[in-house]
Amino acid sequence: MAAAVPELTSAELVAAINKLLQQGVFDLYNQGGSLLYRLKNQNSKQAIKGADNEEKVVYNLIEEAGNKGIWIRDIRIRSNLANTQLTKVLKSLEGKKVIKAVKCVNASKKKVYMLFNLEPDRSVSGGAWYQDQDFESEFVDILNRQCLRFLQQRADKIKNNPRGPIVGRTQSYATAAEVQKYITDLGISKVKLEVEDVITILNTLVYDGKAESNVYPDGNRVYRAIESLLPPPGLVQVPCGVCPLIHKCNSTGLITPQDCKYMDEWLEQ
Repeated sequence: MAAAVPELTSAELVAAINKLLQQGVFDLYNQGGSLLYRLKNQNSKQAIKGADNEEKVVYNLIEEAGNKGIWIRDIRIRSNLANTQLTKVLKSLEGKKVIKAVKCVNASKKKVYMLFNLEPDRSVSGGAWYQDQDFESEFVDILNRQCLRFLQQRADKIKNNPRGPIVGRTQSYATAAEVQKYITDLGISKVKLEVEDVITILNTLVYDGKAESNVYPDGNRVYRAIESLLPPPGLVQVPCGVCPLIHKCNSTGLITPQDCKYMDEWLEQ
């Protein structure tokens, strides 16, 4: 049975809280004129063990910003530290590998600071479409073509559906999750693509007039390929047209048309 907590006087309570603050157990916040106390994450406490007060203040501000990070100007304003002192503190925390600086894709000269072990938010890193702040247009183009190819293959399979054209049209739709699984199984992406990433690609196909979207009664959005006003070039239909290894493919070597499983699958359709 747990022991009863003794009642404390106001003076005893204040003394206890101040001691816990000094030990770094609590964080203290001022909200609307009221003081708020929050139990500090023990990992955070361990990360800044032995740090001076200025480092603790800066660390707490960066921790509070989460994976969207905080701009150095905001740290300076909220910490009331001079530029030279703040720069020194940031370098010290970076050297201890408890924080890191990340460049924003929407502002090449702007860096934000976040905890070292955090993955930057997509609004900061740009998500799957950016590598070192550079937009991967070739990668996006390959995904665009592969998503379209998947939808076209599904439409071709049910073109002459024995249950009628309406049923066939309904079955030609695919969810973004199905397309994402297809792309993942192909293994053409070095980064993990979320369903939201694939939806972005599918929406570009809709905008280009190559696909249409609809919403099922259960709320799921689905996509299907439609006939373009202009027929797609033959190269797009052949796996070589969207293969990321086409520049390494030769008549001899590790990658050859004779050993290409994608070519075999295409010829068997």
